[in-house]
Amino acid sequence: MDIAYSPCPNDTFVFDAWAHGRVPGAPPLDVTFADIDITNGMAERGEGTVLKVSYAVLPWVLDEYALLPCGGALGRGCGPLVLTRDTAGGGTAKPEELAGRTVAVPSERSTAYLLFRLWAADRVPGGVGEVVVLPFHEIMPAVRDGAVDAGLVIHEARFTYQDYGLVKLADMGEHWEETTGLPIPLGAIVAKRSLGAETLGRLADAARASVRMAWDDPEASRPYVREHAQEMDPSVADRHIGLYVNEFTADLGPDGYAAVRGLLTRAAAEGLVPPIAPGALDFPAAG
Repeated sequence: MDIAYSPCPNDTFVFDAWAHGRVPGAPPLDVTFADIDITNGMAERGEGTVLKVSYAVLPWVLDEYALLPCGGALGRGCGPLVLTRDTAGGGTAKPEELAGRTVAVPSERSTAYLLFRLWAADRVPGGVGEVVVLPFHEIMPAVRDGAVDAGLVIHEARFTYQDYGLVKLADMGEHWEETTGLPIPLGAIVAKRSLGAETLGRLADAARASVRMAWDDPEASRPYVREHAQEMDPSVADRHIGLYVNEFTADLGPDGYAAVRGLLTRAAAEGLVPPIAPGALDFPAAG
């Protein structure tokens, strides 16, 4: 079974047991590592059987792919940040300072981008100026060097931005949670609907078992996490896992589904994504 997910610690932690054949009865995996902007594009082109994608891309792919009810990333206190330079020297910045300014984002087909646009519509009078798409590892240096006025960052950047002399202008997750009371939907696991309900159910069971095995024996996943975490400090990797792997990874549950529907409904109302059909998020039931 081919699968593509990112080399980030949360994904390698979740899929370690399954990828290494330790989940009884699970189909063997042929793993491709790719950043989420790559897997989003794969899903839009119908490439790949199982993919880790952004929830923001679902409106374009749900005809061909089913959302698995587990294995993804939702949470609280884990939202993307908008960063800027500390020009005033006080270690703070205000949302209105972003009006008409240039902002770097990692993708326009990302949950981070949808959360940013929903926040900006609510908090930035007149709206932001130009939006520039950059690879996420280039965003903080671009803000630091003055190439852009602000940057939208994700993942471990929330732990390291102060190393670049940057300050937090706003936390997109805080805004989302304050206005909805729901967790933040970030990354989803999708699989081809053509596999059929029975196989999709087996995949969901395998993903759920894999994450539970990782929780039961965290040390078992460390070599896999470390191998693909590039230069990331092990303590940052641990914090990354702790933030993005939680009860919603094992099962979306009512709050998880409500968060996904809420995000996509709000984004569609703002004209950011196409509306999704009723029932499109429902997991196919085996008959």
